Amino acid sequence: MDSVDRLHCLTMTAENPTPGDLPLAPLVTCKLCLCEQSLDKMTTLQECRCIFCTACLKQYMQLAIREGCGSPITCPDMVCLNHGMLQEAEIACLVPVDQFQLYQRLKFEREVHLDPYRTWCPVADCQTVCHVASGDPGQPVLVECPSCHLKFCSCCKDAWHADVSCRDSQPAVLPTEHGSLFGTDADAPIKQCPVCRVYIERNEGCAQMMCKNCKHTFCWYCLQNLDNDIFLRHYDKGPCRNKLGHSRASVMWNRTQVVGILVGLGIIALVTSPLLLLASPCIICCVCKSCRGKKKKHDPSTT
Repeated sequence: MDSVDRLHCLTMTAENPTPGDLPLAPLVTCKLCLCEQSLDKMTTLQECRCIFCTACLKQYMQLAIREGCGSPITCPDMVCLNHGMLQEAEIACLVPVDQFQLYQRLKFEREVHLDPYRTWCPVADCQTVCHVASGDPGQPVLVECPSCHLKFCSCCKDAWHADVSCRDSQPAVLPTEHGSLFGTDADAPIKQCPVCRVYIERNEGCAQMMCKNCKHTFCWYCLQNLDNDIFLRHYDKGPCRNKLGHSRASVMWNRTQVVGILVGLGIIALVTSPLLLLASPCIICCVCKSCRGKKKKHDPSTT
């Protein structure tokens, strides 16, 4: 019997309704909207058995499909102990057909990007998944597209160059009126994540980028790691100085918030430390009394 059935039975037996009364439908609180709903409006996840209202779960899935780039959709409960993943059958039942097809396509593209033995044909009109022969990691391998029969390098996606080293590990540069479409140029609108190599397009906004696939944070212009740069000091000096895309006041406000959070945590630690030191003898005494009580209970000489 699952958790929903047990909850239903416990609620019905706890009320003990008389034969003439109508039993009240049990209400369950949704962890997303914090509203109480009847069981017929709730959905239980198969893997972790967490329960949410169906309306909230539908909105969560649609947002996760649009923003997740094909990543596995996890349980919406941030403190889920089982770290449940939503199954494709559950997703198909709760989202429209076009949304589910988009999820399947993004999931397949992500799997190809992360697979060292598969890659996309660089011809724009081909879009065929090509097999990459096993070899030394990071070394160029000859790849032949089974559809258009193009022979290209597995690293730089350029035409195969047997005796020439790769110019870089980026795709072939396509010139546009603003510079390069792909590559490491500062003005290139499309680049690859330095960690997982997933393509990222930037139209405007902040230069501090976070990959939706691997959650890696980096600078758009120089691709430097910004995972530990909570104060955004990278944009105070060097070639990327003042290129964050925000005003100086906005940067200072962000740093003020970070400092405020750290100071608040420090004050809480300072305030609670003396209290814990003062309460520690009582806690130790209670633990010792509990242990002595259990020992006397299980000691055969006392019985």
